[in-house]
Amino acid sequence: MNPSGGGRFEVMLDGAPIFEKSRLGRHAQPGEVLRLIDSAAPK
Repeated sequence: MNPSGGGRFEVMLDGAPIFEKSRLGRHAQPGEVLRLIDSAAPK
């Protein structure tokens, strides 16, 4: 992974944030965003 010089990375699902780099202070791990989407999706 390469260090970031800043910027924003946010993932929203139906208008709600499910991943925010600025809030967490880190990039998403491989597969993390997909897991968050899957766990937030209605069953």
